[in-house]
Amino acid sequence: MLYICVINSIDTIMIQISEKQIAEALLKDNIDYIKLYTDAYLAEVDGDLNANNMGMLDGYQHALLAYRFIHEEVGHGGFVQLIQNGYGGYIFDNPTAKALKIFGAEKTSKIIYKAKEIFDANRAQLERDTTDEEFNAMYVDFEEFDVLEEQFYAIEQEQTAIIAKFVDENRSLFADIV
Repeated sequence: MLYICVINSIDTIMIQISEKQIAEALLKDNIDYIKLYTDAYLAEVDGDLNANNMGMLDGYQHALLAYRFIHEEVGHGGFVQLIQNGYGGYIFDNPTAKALKIFGAEKTSKIIYKAKEIFDANRAQLERDTTDEEFNAMYVDFEEFDVLEEQFYAIEQEQTAIIAKFVDENRSLFADIV
């Protein structure tokens, strides 16, 4: 599980993405555009973000990667799945919500702040190892996430578009464009 706070490091590297890749991704949907960047980040850490390689990415890159994890995990299984898959600390112990607000995704930011309150109050229970049966029972035990998930589903496309636009208008913050 990832419990490491993200700090900027002098060891960060700049991910390179070509203009051609950007042009192709922009022809697809907004999440594909975000994945262009985050796929490159994940490739740089060999698909295994951990304490030893966290410093390879900077704060902007981590924030965008965090949004990808939120989009995928909450979109497919809710906040319980996000947390059980080890992303709770990565999302909630870092300034993810603040970064998303800076990106312009204020509605998502508010949802993350509210989810963090539930996470902080129940962290030990939410992060414990579970059987499949116990995992499924957590959806009943933590129904307070349901409202936040519904809110997220309702705004996801709009907020993803806002984030993709921010990335596109600030490409140099997220990658070295070649």
